[in-house]
Order: sequence, then structure tokens, then C-alpha cells
Amino acid sequence: MTAPILIERNGHRTWLKWHRGRCRLSDPVFTRDRIVEAMRLGASVEVDLVVHADNGCVVLHDLELDRETTGRGKVRDTGAAALRQLHLRDNEGQPVTDRVLLLEDLCALLANEKLHPDALLQLDFKEDLEALTPQLIANFGAGVAPIRSSLILSGGDFDAIATLAKAAPGIATGYDPCYGESLARLQATGDYRSFIAQALVTAPDAKMIYLAYDIVLAAADAGIDIVAPIHAAGRRVDAWTINHINPQTIAQVERLLALKVDQITTDDPEGLVGAIRQ
Repeated sequence: MTAPILIERNGHRTWLKWHRGRCRLSDPVFTRDRIVEAMRLGASVEVDLVVHADNGCVVLHDLELDRETTGRGKVRDTGAAALRQLHLRDNEGQPVTDRVLLLEDLCALLANEKLHPDALLQLDFKEDLEALTPQLIANFGAGVAPIRSSLILSGGDFDAIATLAKAAPGIATGYDPCYGESLARLQATGDYRSFIAQALVTAPDAKMIYLAYDIVLAAADAGIDIVAPIHAAGRRVDAWTINHINPQTIAQVERLLALKVDQITTDDPEGLVGAIRQ
């Protein structure tokens, strides 16, 4: 089977982003072998970052350790040495052999691999500007330096993203406006055009705008193409997240492809490609 990297439709390429480092739905999240595989193949792959006690970032989604790892308590209260000893959990909550990765460890690992020139690793920062300290910012810059040309740093607080990016000159950035006040205003007003316009103003340097796929489709149902103005501004669009592959989600993916989104985030890239080809 061809690697599940992208779908070509009517002359447009839509990349499939391996959400939390997963190639198929049965994969545990954030395992080093899957992340390395994606980067060797030239895929787009995403990992999440949260802040730990030693002014650094760890590759986890939750602010608490209990669900994703064999640890307990808050990530913010746990140091680097302790985190490195923890194991990840699979989809049933059972420990796996893979240990938790710190950001600098992942970047050092990938720096020793032959990365495909098209490979893109998204670092999705799950915290806000208040979480940043001068030491954390410096540690981030040093940690990502070996592979920053293969990275895109994203999040919902673009002030935090821009601050971190200054420590890593040349790193690409992305913005997700589908959180907080901007999302609340959209839900209250249904003003999709202003929502996108504000996102572009908020994150003037963002190369990728990350949008919940149901917002993209709801706008289309209202007769508004919110992908086109982002393209007109020279940015790209990621639609997130297709969790399960079934007839309903395949129909939604077909609509996203017709709207020419540049990337679709999914927990099952392999299953999605197989279903589309069928």
C-alpha cells in the first residue's frame, strides 16, 4: 500500500496529517517509531507540547499525566528526569514499551535520521503566554535548533507562538482560532467572514491556519467558502480532526477535498486513504 501521505483531487494536493503521531487508529499516541517513520516518508505529523517543571516542553496532550502515561499528577509539577522514566499508554490505557519524549530528545532523535524534504512536524503548543518563562523560551530555541526547518509551531495563543518562535529564527508558525473568545463570537454571530479576517490579522506570520472541519463545512452550508480567503492571503488551511473512518466522515472528507483544504488531520491516515480509494 502506498504511504498515507496525501490525496490528489482535481489538480490539488491535500496532505494527511498524522494526528498525535498515529498512522492508523490502533496506534498509541506519540511513539518514536511512528514519528520517525512519518518524517522519513515525507508525511505531515503532529505532536502536542505541554510545559514541565524544569522549564521545558514534553510531548503530551494533557496537562495531567494520568491518562496518557504511567505517571500521576500534573505535568507542570514533574521534572524532566522523572518524565523520561514514564511509559506511554495505549488506547485501552495499558502501558506500552515506549517512554515519554521530551521535546529536545525528539528533535535530537530526528536530527540523526534522514528526513524527507517534504516532511513536516507540527509542534502544537497546548498552553498560553503565561506559561512562558525566559528559561523555557531559551530551552525551546536550543531544543528545536537541529531540525527547525522541518518544523511548524502552532497553537491557539498566537502571542505565545510568536514569542517562542523568536527563539528559533526561521521556524514556521501556524494559528488555530477555534478556541476561546474568537470561537465564542463565531458561534454567537455566525459571521464566518469576520472570523477568518480576524484570524489572519491576529497571526500575520502564520503559514497555516488550523480550522475545525465542522466549522469549514458549516460555513459552506451557509454559502461561504472560508478556505478561499485564506488561500488569497497566501496561507494554507488544515481541517481537523477526522477521528474515525466511516461513511459519514468519508462524505465530509470529500467535501473538504472539494473545498481544496491543504491538509486534513486524522487519527487514521491509513484507513482514510484506503476508504477514499475504494
